[in-house]
Amino acid sequence: MAEPRPLPTRGERMVRTLGDTFWVLILSLIVLFAFFVALGAFSPSEVIGLTVVMIGLTAAWIAHAFWDARHRDSRDPASIRARERRGF
Repeated sequence: MAEPRPLPTRGERMVRTLGDTFWVLILSLIVLFAFFVALGAFSPSEVIGLTVVMIGLTAAWIAHAFWDARHRDSRDPASIRARERRGF
């Protein structure tokens, strides 16, 4: 049987939270760009530099989402401990 992982320290939790916040910010920028394009505020061909940056950010976010889904443990250690304490 595998050894349980130690609980993350405060610093590790803070770094994880900052990382998640960064990726949510990137996603919000992508959605904002798509919103303004859909609204007709500007055409992607009018702002080529911004469009290239947004394509890069979109590719980075998609790569991060795939990597995160593949490597993040979906089981919450707190719920596992609580389940074990109750006998389930």
